[in-house]
Amino acid sequence: MQANPTLDQLQVFLAVAETGSFSSAARHLNRAQSVISYTIANLEAQLELKLFTREGTREPMLTVEGKAMLADARRMVGVLQDIRARADGLKRGLEAEVTIAVDVTTPSPALVRVLSGFEAEFPSVALKLNIGAIGVTWDQLLRRQCDLSIGGIPQTISDELVSVRVGDTSMTPVAAPSHPLATYKGRVPLSEVRQHIQLVVSDVSKTTEGKDFGVFAYRTWRMTDVSTKRDLILSGLGWGGLPTWMILEDVGAGRLKILDLEPYPERAYDLHAFYRVDSPPGPAGSWLIEQFKQELPKVCSTLQHMSEHEKRSRLSQGALRSSPSMTAASTVR
Repeated sequence: MQANPTLDQLQVFLAVAETGSFSSAARHLNRAQSVISYTIANLEAQLELKLFTREGTREPMLTVEGKAMLADARRMVGVLQDIRARADGLKRGLEAEVTIAVDVTTPSPALVRVLSGFEAEFPSVALKLNIGAIGVTWDQLLRRQCDLSIGGIPQTISDELVSVRVGDTSMTPVAAPSHPLATYKGRVPLSEVRQHIQLVVSDVSKTTEGKDFGVFAYRTWRMTDVSTKRDLILSGLGWGGLPTWMILEDVGAGRLKILDLEPYPERAYDLHAFYRVDSPPGPAGSWLIEQFKQELPKVCSTLQHMSEHEKRSRLSQGALRSSPSMTAASTVR
């Protein structure tokens, strides 16, 4: 007959192994010591293994077999604890799973901090993360493919959505140092900008289908992935706007150069959390919104300092004229 240990037996086994004695395990579990001894004896009989040595020592010591079983017992008891936590959360209205769609311009350091805190705060809640650009985050929410989205405000917000401002971000036009726009003397006029291939992230959503944002060149190469766009810009194949948080290290290392374009200054804009009117977030979703409101300003403050440092460096090299309009829109606020 196959062994069929109970979760209670495994919990007692763990308690004895971790506290070092039957008496300590009894106090830890608030049970009589005789019950602890009886439970361990039954578990050993079922498994047909000796888990503790008791002869010639005051305290029980794990046998080789007991040590081997310890990891399995911990895993099984951990699953039980997860089940209990999930059940308690569901009774309190806690979501079993949260799906969020995040715009690629959202600073990654802030996203990582928020999700690290989420895992610690809601270990029983599963998470799905979708990263998209332009209208993808709104489209997924309207199609009920996510519970919450983080991104820029649409030109016309649907009555079906609620928006909460959580911070800001910015886009910066860049090119490889050898690109003609990067070596142009002074501010680059629109007529010159139009002559060079602009790399553009295509919007695959229906919400903004057929609309272009910040496209100025006669020739464009389009892709759906911003990381590929960055790689192509680094290679010198074209120029384009990238999230400021994504390019600061490349600029500092000399791999990219911030462009001074007449039609395309660095652009700062608000980030919002969105959810459906008929499906407001539960405790976990609401916590996410509040954490983005806390973490985004911290990260954006750091980015602003780094970007201002880069701008001063460019000014000292005579690469950027002092302009009130550029100063106002050059960094993440």
